Amino acid sequence: MNTNADTATAIHQYMNAVGQRARAAARIVSRAETRVKDAALLAIATALETAEAQLLAENRKDMEAGRASGLEPALLDRLELTPKGVKAMAQGLREVAAQFDPVGEITDLKYRPSGIQVGRMRVPLGVIGIIYESRPNVTADAAALCLKAGNAAILRGGSEALHSNRAIAACIQQGLAAAGLPADAVQVIDTADRAAVGALITMAEYVDVIVPRGGKGLIERISREARVPVIKHLDGVCHVYVDDRADLDKAVTVAYNAKTQRYGTCNTMETLLVAEGIAAQVLPKLGKMYQNAGVELRGCPHTRDLLPGVKVATEDDWYAEYLAPILAVRVVKDMDEAMDHIAVYGSAHTDAILTEDYSRARRFLREVDSSSVMVNASTRFADGGEYGLGAEIGISTDKLHARGPVGVEGLTTQKFVVLGDGHVRG
Repeated sequence: MNTNADTATAIHQYMNAVGQRARAAARIVSRAETRVKDAALLAIATALETAEAQLLAENRKDMEAGRASGLEPALLDRLELTPKGVKAMAQGLREVAAQFDPVGEITDLKYRPSGIQVGRMRVPLGVIGIIYESRPNVTADAAALCLKAGNAAILRGGSEALHSNRAIAACIQQGLAAAGLPADAVQVIDTADRAAVGALITMAEYVDVIVPRGGKGLIERISREARVPVIKHLDGVCHVYVDDRADLDKAVTVAYNAKTQRYGTCNTMETLLVAEGIAAQVLPKLGKMYQNAGVELRGCPHTRDLLPGVKVATEDDWYAEYLAPILAVRVVKDMDEAMDHIAVYGSAHTDAILTEDYSRARRFLREVDSSSVMVNASTRFADGGEYGLGAEIGISTDKLHARGPVGVEGLTTQKFVVLGDGHVRG
């Protein structure tokens, strides 16, 4: 008996059924009134808070298994649910519920010489497949955003968060039922088999968009094998450039926060660039602060002259997304050299300049080709919640279809609408 073949067939049949149900549910959700979608979101939020003890207990099972299997500290950090985290999930759902519903919005309606009116209407994408690792909060965030945007969702979390995701999925089902929406509007894949991912990303007849959230290996695999459009980012190699016209106190505060506020996130600074004209003033102070925080520095020769004992930065360090208390530091001649460095080594995620020079700030904003570009602010602000999106389904470094934190509007598309009154083309 060919057990592997039988398993593959079973997974294929299971995923095919999930896809069919999602496509049917998407039609119902797409026409759901805003008040109904919001009622579901609020009910899910309440269910999460009510089930806090159960959620934390299930998460502890995942944490124990993760430690036993040698899961990396950055992944364990993302995996852990706390009472604060449960409250944040519930609050995120309420914030999404409070947002403007973009579905059905008509913009740019204009009369044409023929007398017809032409505009654009915002509509759901349809069925969205989301594949993610570690973070169980993504299950709630993704469900909320997809639902608000009128989409059905198929969620496939990592095997390391299986217990947590099942518990959150139960809360989502409670909320959908309370609002009278179909259970299939949000389906959480209940298998850790990798074949489920392979099936999900090739079901073009049922799935309209795939959003991967996880490590580089996962995203590269999905980008390579998917037959469905993908919204993605590969790396978060974020830079902060300290200009020689920066305010010293601001520069130190922002550069320190951008690295140390949290290490295991994609918007954490991984490379610090400092103009040579201010390096001798900034780096000794920052270096001591990083050292006290336990951050390992890897620097260029000029950096090492100013900070004795710093490790040598290799070429690989400029490309690195550490997701750890490690920071690459380079002294550059000026802003142009900083922007050249970002263009070569950056990942188009988030980059910031610290300067009091308005003209330089404007140039940096215009010329740095990243999904988020900042002036005098920590890269850690590159987040859907901080941008007022309520939550995000991910951060896209693509240029099509969405870019930057992807919230509700990013999970819709537009179609042309034409209004006439018996008009015919002559």
